[in-house]
Amino acid sequence: MSDDKPQPLPLLDDEALERLDDFLESERVDADALDLIGAHGFLVALAVAPCDAAPAAWVAELFHGEPDFTDDAEREDVLGMLERLRHTAIEVLEGGGLPELPFDLELGGLPPEETPIGDWCAGFMEGVFLDETAWFADDEEAAATLLLPFMLLSGLFAEEPDMAELAKDGERLEGLTAQLPELVLDLYLHYRVPPETPKPKPRRKQAAGRGKGKDRGKPKRKK
Repeated sequence: MSDDKPQPLPLLDDEALERLDDFLESERVDADALDLIGAHGFLVALAVAPCDAAPAAWVAELFHGEPDFTDDAEREDVLGMLERLRHTAIEVLEGGGLPELPFDLELGGLPPEETPIGDWCAGFMEGVFLDETAWFADDEEAAATLLLPFMLLSGLFAEEPDMAELAKDGERLEGLTAQLPELVLDLYLHYRVPPETPKPKPRRKQAAGRGKGKDRGKPKRKK
């Protein structure tokens, strides 16, 4: 049997990722700014988010302020790469594809927070925190369930007893890590692709004198 699972698609080419990595690691960026892995997770979260964040808000959060850009050209180049990563993530997910993540999808027996996987999920959660109310507004229980893997792998909630208990299950953590691209797509479908509503069928003309009381062909609305 052939595996028809779609292959993950890169969100930026290697050359752009390398340039972005060099800039984020430079002295011109605040020490508390997100690194490349964290920024990747952060921007994927923004691609999934139920509401678009204003660029000024997410740029300030990602960099922890304004970097010391050499000139306007460099600023445009760096911010352009970040925006391209976010936009490509939307395009990939909108087409039902999976985003390629910039690390191997395995923990190798290490705690997630000691791996790039933890850094990426922590960056993703930073994107959620940017507008946490919007993520949980419509269905808090569904949101909590869908975000649980990212919360668990991020290591940001290790002090919470329930999370600490779940974190002991290494096999579960490995399974969630392997499924990260699919879990991102699940979130996108939940927030960005509303369930299809059946199109109303055209009414047939009724013969004169027929009763109007019952619409038998009308689909019942589910609440």
